[in-house]
Amino acid sequence: MKIATELLGNNGFIFSDFRNITRNSLGTRKQIDIYSGCDTNNHYISVFVVNQKNRFISKDAISLNELKNKLSVLENHNFKVNILIIKHDICGKSIKYLTENNWKLYNDFV
Repeated sequence: MKIATELLGNNGFIFSDFRNITRNSLGTRKQIDIYSGCDTNNHYISVFVVNQKNRFISKDAISLNELKNKLSVLENHNFKVNILIIKHDICGKSIKYLTENNWKLYNDFV
């Protein structure tokens, strides 16, 4: 969580509420960390940190968007900003799909 908050803080996101969502509550087994937060302007923000070893392809982008929809139902509100922090390569088609669906992408090669 510390890496995600530092990276987002450097990009201008300041949270008043930030909590971890378990993968079991969304029914997934993927290697992903899920966070839900509220910034100082009272906009709800979802943050997904992907830790997979192989390339992030369009199939993964579609399933990530479905996870976001499940999270919206679980949290009972829509998210103004959806953020993906990824640590490996990402396919061009998945970048296009996610940007068309209002995602912000950050590569973190730490």
